[in-house]
Amino acid sequence: MKSFKELGVKKDFIKALEALNITKPTEIQTNVIPLLLETKTDLIGQAQTGTGKTAAFGLPLLHSVDPSRKEIQALILCPTRELGQQIAKQLFRFTKFSDKIFTEAVYGGEKIDRQIGSLRRPTHIVVATPGRLIDLLKRKALSLSKVDTVVLDEADEMLSMGFKKELDQILDFVPQDANKWLFSATMPHTLKEIIKEHMAADAPRIEASSKKLVNENIQHKYFVCDEEEKLHVLVQFLKSQHKNRGIIFCKTKKATQYLSKQLIAKNIAVDAIHGDLYQKEREKVLRAFKKGNLQLIVATDIAARGLDIDALSYVVHFQLPESEAYYTHRSGRTARAGREGVSMAFVTAFERKKLMDYEKTLGISFERIR
Repeated sequence: MKSFKELGVKKDFIKALEALNITKPTEIQTNVIPLLLETKTDLIGQAQTGTGKTAAFGLPLLHSVDPSRKEIQALILCPTRELGQQIAKQLFRFTKFSDKIFTEAVYGGEKIDRQIGSLRRPTHIVVATPGRLIDLLKRKALSLSKVDTVVLDEADEMLSMGFKKELDQILDFVPQDANKWLFSATMPHTLKEIIKEHMAADAPRIEASSKKLVNENIQHKYFVCDEEEKLHVLVQFLKSQHKNRGIIFCKTKKATQYLSKQLIAKNIAVDAIHGDLYQKEREKVLRAFKKGNLQLIVATDIAARGLDIDALSYVVHFQLPESEAYYTHRSGRTARAGREGVSMAFVTAFERKKLMDYEKTLGISFERIR
């Protein structure tokens, strides 16, 4: 395994990585960083959640920025405000010992006038959700005319959220010769259309094999029980975890609220996150979780990506997701940064077939607990 120095990363950035206890590059970082540092190119990267994609594109991006140019030189597009905040925070941490490179995150759910004010300050990198960026472009609050590199992070999720039109519009705003780096866990047909239309035909592709689409450090387990038994079995599982912390996933807002109330009634420290919460409410839940005041979060799939939460011991699929892609994203919340974790599903006998499908398409193996 090569070191970050051998990959060509500058010593100031390596010093910041070491301060974050990041000393060994992951597979995606090893394959991507030297290529992006040495070559002006488009790039297509496929890797699962939790493999260090932010550093894989973030470090080459920081190398490419000229701090003396007081203009936006790079754009990172991502699906959710949480992921946008996380990326901006990580880039800030990477520059702790280097020349100051200013990153601004813009996203829906925040007052747009406040974000316009922030963009008046010197800004080198903008991290944005597609809808909010379109609003800012319409108001002429920023210019993308000097952008050298565009990163599409979690591109499949942006498309699944209905942002194809916005992505097409945004990519038409940036200079034609700008580098375009696309990262995604899956490659649906609509994403291939984006690649064909906006990226070079000879763009390098760095893909994980199907057997590595899900983090190898995750143990996949399941209980078989009737629907009315699920709560009881879940509580028993949570007791077995003692003080370990995790996320429980449900498919709908109503289900997360209901399950959260049921667990609170059993004296379990838990709260819910779903799409209808205001930004301040979501941040309040996350702060309580990070401080240790909550043991659990019950969440819809909107929380499967972008939450800046480390060291989760497990995720629970109280309700199975709609697709294997969402199973990948949910499971990827645990076993991050080289740690191990458990992905536990509670299924009825009828739902077992879905797990068998996951085994085939994702190259994983489930262990039956009961």
